[in-house]
Amino acid sequence: MSIKVGDKAPSFVLPGTGGASYTLEQFAGAPLVLVFYPGDNTPVCTKQLNCYNDELSQFTEVGAQVVGISAQDVSSHDNFSQKHGFGFPLLADTDKAVASAYGVVGPLGFPRRSVFVIDAKGVVSYVHRALAGITFRPVSELVAAVELAKKA
Repeated sequence: MSIKVGDKAPSFVLPGTGGASYTLEQFAGAPLVLVFYPGDNTPVCTKQLNCYNDELSQFTEVGAQVVGISAQDVSSHDNFSQKHGFGFPLLADTDKAVASAYGVVGPLGFPRRSVFVIDAKGVVSYVHRALAGITFRPVSELVAAVELAKKA
């Protein structure tokens, strides 16, 4: 399955940092920037999530929540998040069911670096799936996508 712009975002329930459980529905009513990343403490993922964290105020200004998802367990996420002081939750998709639902599992079985913007009504308004995963989408592009989603 490959989710595209205009599709209803697949629902999920996942454990995350801080001992909490997260659902797609709890973010309803505001834009959500859903960031799939291959792994905790890897060079590009660390740079990407730190970039989003450093510019978190830009997401907040447009009313968007950022959430990271990868296949590591909650313990790994807690350590990674505490080490870098992330101001957004990291969710553990250990069986890759959510990554599969969003169509981001790559040929080697790892989630591809991908970003989805989900509007306040739960509809996907922006999709980016990286082929190689060595770069990531800039904050300015994601904030612009959120702003467009809010106008739709």
